[in-house]
Amino acid sequence: MRRFHVVDFDTIPGVVCPCGVAYRALADVPEFPGTIHRTEIRENAKPHFHRRLVETYYVLEAEPEAYLELDGEQIPAKAGLCVVIPPGVVHRAAGSMTILNIVIPKFDPQDEVLVEENAPPRVGQ
Repeated sequence: MRRFHVVDFDTIPGVVCPCGVAYRALADVPEFPGTIHRTEIRENAKPHFHRRLVETYYVLEAEPEAYLELDGEQIPAKAGLCVVIPPGVVHRAAGSMTILNIVIPKFDPQDEVLVEENAPPRVGQ
């Protein structure tokens, strides 16, 4: 029996999410405290925040005009950029990019709260 885990993201079915299409891995691995997602964003994502999850975005590739928006601040996206997004930070991706998203603890879709664009952050909800 293997004591390690191998993930081939090309074999994982995609799930539509507010950011685009996510390929979520390691939810069933008890030794790993989170999940890892390869997310393909092809249009502007919906602004949202998480109540308890911490997300870490690592940009794998991005079109020149793509950016991340965090609490209203735009951060140009480029390959190699890494951003930690604590709970309560309203965020979205704009433009076309592919990211690796490390989520701790394990991803829970019930923890995702959509907000209206241009609305102030809803801290503590």
